[in-house]
This record gives sequence, C-alpha cells and structure tokens, in this order.
Amino acid sequence: MFSAPRTAQPSSSPTNTPVSEVEKRIEVLVRSRYPVLYVVSWEETRVIDTLEHIARSRNKRLWAWSVTQGLLSGQGGGTEGSRNLLTALDQVAQSREAALYVFRDVHPFLDNPEVVRKLKDVARDIKRTHNTVVVVSPILRIPPELEKDITVVDFPLPSYLELDAILQELIDSVQNNPAVKIDLPPPVREKLIKAALGLTKTEAENVFGKALVLDGRLDADDIELVAGEKEQIIRKSGVLEYYAARDQVGDVGGLDLLKRWLVKRTSAFSEKARQFGLPQPKGLLLLGVQGCGKSLSAKAIAAFWGLPLLRMDMARLYNKYQGESEDNMRRAIMTAESISPCLLWIDELEKGFSGLKGDETGTSSRIFGTFLTWLQEKTKPVFVIATANDISMLPPELLRKGRFDEIFFVDLPSSRERAEIFGILLQKYKRNPTRFDMQTLTEASEGYSGAELEQAIVSALYEAFSIEHPRELETNDVVRGIQDIVPLSQTMAEHIEHLRHWAKTRARRASSDSLNHS
Repeated sequence: MFSAPRTAQPSSSPTNTPVSEVEKRIEVLVRSRYPVLYVVSWEETRVIDTLEHIARSRNKRLWAWSVTQGLLSGQGGGTEGSRNLLTALDQVAQSREAALYVFRDVHPFLDNPEVVRKLKDVARDIKRTHNTVVVVSPILRIPPELEKDITVVDFPLPSYLELDAILQELIDSVQNNPAVKIDLPPPVREKLIKAALGLTKTEAENVFGKALVLDGRLDADDIELVAGEKEQIIRKSGVLEYYAARDQVGDVGGLDLLKRWLVKRTSAFSEKARQFGLPQPKGLLLLGVQGCGKSLSAKAIAAFWGLPLLRMDMARLYNKYQGESEDNMRRAIMTAESISPCLLWIDELEKGFSGLKGDETGTSSRIFGTFLTWLQEKTKPVFVIATANDISMLPPELLRKGRFDEIFFVDLPSSRERAEIFGILLQKYKRNPTRFDMQTLTEASEGYSGAELEQAIVSALYEAFSIEHPRELETNDVVRGIQDIVPLSQTMAEHIEHLRHWAKTRARRASSDSLNHS
C-alpha cells in the first residue's frame, strides 16, 4: 500500500464483507477525537484498507508514513524530508486538514526519548483538530510516558465471512478455466474455511492458491492441506503449538468421573446448545500427581470433541524486551480466538506464574492480569485446559469460581485403573494383554503412576530384546522393570498427601476409585 499514488475508489468494506466490529470501533474512536491509536496487527494491508474506508466515509484524507517512503497521500504526492519520523510528526502537528495519519513500524523508534516527547506533543496538539494518528505494528511496545495518550486496538485475523470472500474471489478468478475443477458443496466449503481460521488474509490467499495449483482442484482433500499449513504458521509464532489429534479417550486409563463430565459436554459448542440456553464451557484445571495422565487427557479431549488443540508454552511468553512478553500473551489469545472453537492447553500452569511474588519489573503480574481477565470475560468458544502439579505455586485468584468450569484432582491410579492402564500400554507396544498376569502386575505396582508403569514396560522390553536371541516379553520382565523404579509416591509422599488434603474440599475427583485415598 502507498508505494505509489492512488486515486480514491468507490466506497466498499475490506474484502467486500459487512463492516466489521473492529472497523466500527476505530471509527467511533476517530469521531470521538482520540488523538493516537495503536493498532496491533501483522496485516498492514488489511488495516490500511479499513482505514481508507473510514477516511472516505468521514470525508478525510489518508496519509501513510514509513521509514522508506516517508509521508505519502493515497490521493498522490508526498512531503519533502518526511522520511525522518520527527519531521513527519511535526508536519502532522501543524496540519489543519481533516485527515488520518498512519505510521507504520514505529515501535523500533519508541526507545528514542525525543520521539516519545514528540508523540506526546502531537497527541496534545491534534486533540483540537479533526486529525488522528494511527500507529500500525505487529508488536505492542508503548513507553510508560505514552500509556495515557495512546489507545490500543487489537485488529483480529480474518473472520469466517472474510475468509469465505477470499475463497470466493479465487473461485471467481478461475471459473472460466476448463482445467480447474471446483467441488465444494456447502458442508465441505464450511470445513475448508474453518480449517483456514487463524491465518492472515495473505496466508489464506496463499494456501487456497497452493491447494488449487497442486492438482487443479479445490475439494474435500484440500482441508487437510489447509490445516497443515496453519499448523506450520501457528508454530512460527513461537508461543503456540498446534497439536494433531492422535490420542483418544480410550488411551486414557481410569478417570471415569472426568470422562463422564466430558461426555455430557460433547456438544457444548454446538448451535443447538446455544438455542437451549447453555453457556459455552470455559475450561478445566487438572490438578494432581505428576505422571498420572493430565497432559494425555488434554490431548484426548481434543480428539473426543473433534476440536483443534493449541498448546501455550508459558516459558516462551517471556521476552527480554519490555512490553513484548505481554504482547506475546495478547497475540496467543487472539490467535486462539481466531480459530475457535478450539482447545487451548496450558501445561504446568504454575511454572508460568511462579515469579509473581518476586516480580520486580511487573511483567509476570501484567501477563497474569491479562490472562485472568480474559479467562473470566472471554466470549469466544476457547476451552482452556490447564494442568498443574503444585497448587502452592498457583495464585489464589486463579482458583476462584468462574475462572474454570471445574477443578479436577487426578490421583495415583487404583488397582483396577492400573490393570486398565497396563492393558492399554501393552497394546500400544504390540503385545496381547491376555498373555500377562494382571493381578501380579497390579499388586507389584501399588503406588505407581501411569508414566512409571509405561517406563517399567519399556525397561522390560529392553530386557527381553537381544539382537542374537530375542525372546517374548513376559510378566516377570515387567515386574522387574517395576521393581527397578522408585516411584514418586515414595520420593514425594508428603507432597502427594498435601495435594490430597487440599483437594478433599476444593476439587472434584477425576476417578471414583480415588475416593478410597481420602
């Protein structure tokens, strides 16, 4: 945009869709004479298209600045010397024409005290005019001196309707090409568009085009291609990871009460549930002994409900530059909401907020505040599954009713559950469970977690395997594997008892058998 002078086009919304909520919000802020807006987005072109539409509707001129091109008008022409940011801001302050001024990629300059002072001056001076300065950047970086002068606007990724318009534009461009086949009945088209939720406009255009170029077709086979492309793009964010649904509920041993709770909410995100008056589920906190299936349950829930699973790595949120850690949290939330309904999995939640007490810079507190507010007030169908091993490190505000739908305590597996877990694991490692003495195995593994049972089987497989004389795995091999492990129930006995005591009145049991531990 603005690489060359342009003439005004007939009024239309971006991508020919109805006026979006974010456009309405920006227009209200412009009309209310908010002096400086900070629009957070990777999609510079979409943002400027939206601002062009607002400018036309308000009879304003649109100017855009970049460090490479200076200050240019969409109606043609620029200003001398305006590649210098301070000079350009001076010109904005002196201008009396009704205009929107878009400044692109200003965040690297906000470490300069002179630029910060100039922006404060501009915010003061243009308050009396019909001008608005709009900073557009993928990174939110606001110096403390400007926090009261700048209004932040999060620009969402394309909605379902916008992606539908992008897809239709591609279809229209090839409809007269006999070599191209379009086979997208409504249900398939809907799934294809939903698979693209979470992509930018450019990314969606690219992946739809790629699907068409590969085989000259657009059909149901391209849904997996689009989802795979989205997986790679989300991983590039460095904060969220996209998990393919491979683990099933049947792969989780025990936890009957948790499974029963999940079955009742299988259709909770459907339109039928909304019409019935059911609120959208918020999320679960799975608390308990390490290695007892909390993370596996998170993956299995995604497969059971047929929803995409995103994992948030709390450690990756933190950045050495001030403000970028909070921005990482905001971008992660925006990405999750853009592809909703989905599941957002936060593993070992306590580690992400363990530094709140000694938070000298306030970074952890601000990230926690952002997350807590979103968890309480979110309206998009993002189901949060958080796991934690140590409740003493969790802030009390996080455990208050309303943050999560339920807090489940996952205890060490009972004898019956260990037998079920052994059966699942033996099948996983290509063995017939009926060939093993389950009573012997369950008695030998009293106090062992599911992860420790799997480690015992792997150890036994190594014991039975020999390149020269391999033999079949036997019950005694697994028993020896169990005996070689010192379980957490011994090394962390006091911690486990503390967890059980805490959960007795504060959490629901994930397993009916765990009531025996009370």
